[in-house]
Amino acid sequence: MVEGKPPLFAEHPIGPEALKVFAHPLRTAMYNLLGEQGPSTATQLGRLLGESSGQTSYHLRQLEKHGFVEDDPEHTGGRERWWRPVGFSVDGRQMLRDPATAPAARALLQSVVADRAEVLTRWMSQPEEVPGWDDSVINDRITTDLTPQEAHDLIDEVQRVMAGHIDAAKARKKAGETAGRRTVRIYLDVLPLPLPGDTDVPGDTDVPGGTDVAGGAAASTEG
Repeated sequence: MVEGKPPLFAEHPIGPEALKVFAHPLRTAMYNLLGEQGPSTATQLGRLLGESSGQTSYHLRQLEKHGFVEDDPEHTGGRERWWRPVGFSVDGRQMLRDPATAPAARALLQSVVADRAEVLTRWMSQPEEVPGWDDSVINDRITTDLTPQEAHDLIDEVQRVMAGHIDAAKARKKAGETAGRRTVRIYLDVLPLPLPGDTDVPGDTDVPGGTDVAGGAAASTEG
């Protein structure tokens, strides 16, 4: 972990056994829903996924056992537990090289890429106007030449700017400023493109209460 890295992007590494637990399709789907929909109960997740609450409860406990989810402190004392996601990071490049963990790492990579594609496709195919958001959405891509150090410095600076804005937004939300507030998904990918003649090499995987993939910061819990 880089010295002084914003807490939002601090690494929370998991091991091979935890990765295998997370790679279960239903568990991955529940984790993604908790990040997108916010804290939920097993019953609510089951309804969204077409599963029984017994099934979702079992898999949530498995996720909790390995540190992927936790009780939501804003929902306590009820008959059902409310869950929220916990950010984590994975050395995906190393795990893809290890035959013992490669299948789980590959499944996680595919899940993360599929989730991004689904979210972006859903947004792009939404013709109706979202009030107030026309000038606050961006889908951009930049290709340039950087050294490893320049890329590292760029990532570090962008993460610091993002962390500052997100922390300030959380503080305003906690103070009661909720008008116009929506859950927003932010993607950040910085990676070297293959040189001519190179074969594709899978990248590191960090997983956004959210999941961060391809060699960056750990995913953060939602809030």
